[in-house]
Formats: sequence, structure tokens, C-alpha cells
Amino acid sequence: MKFDLVATKGTAATIREAGIDCVTVHKVTEGRPHVVDMIKNNEIALVINTVEERRNAIADSRQIRTSALLARVTTFTTIAGAEAAVEGMKYLDNLSVHSIQELHAQLAA
Repeated sequence: MKFDLVATKGTAATIREAGIDCVTVHKVTEGRPHVVDMIKNNEIALVINTVEERRNAIADSRQIRTSALLARVTTFTTIAGAEAAVEGMKYLDNLSVHSIQELHAQLAA
């Protein structure tokens, strides 16, 4: 899988510490251009947005989630959900469709 990652300052630093390239983008409250601008400009394909307890972070998270929803961008709000999605994406090239009848016939055999 090949993705270009974009994250706010603290998250981007953590991602880089893990040895993964990441572009830093402003939080909504830090000025423009920010992540919501990128979502609205169709520059973001998937959002992982967990909520912090700080008041500013909650407002940012709400704007990110709302913008992603309006732009029809897939959004995960927990790390567990994001991990499950990434695990599933590993197999995208190997997906196939089977009818219920085919699956039932395999069980009966």
C-alpha cells in the first residue's frame, strides 16, 4: 500500500519517529491552509480522527469530522477501527465475490 500521510504537528512528529514520512498540516485553530481546507479541496482520501479532551481539540475534531462527512471521506474515530481498516486494505487485491449459493455448496460438500 502506498499512501501519502498528512497529520497535525504532534501526530506528524510521532509518525516520523516511527520512520514513516509524513507532511505536517495546521490544525483548524492554527491558521490556513489547514486540514479542513484539504478535505474540502479533495486532497484527503481517508481521515483518522480521534478526540482529545481539550476544548480546542474537540472543536477541531468536530470540524474535521463534519467536513469529511460532507465531502464523503471515509473517517475512523478510533485507533482500533483504523487498524482494522488498514489490516483489511492489505487484501484489497485479493478480493472476490461469491454468491451465497456457492458458499453454501462448499459447506455441503
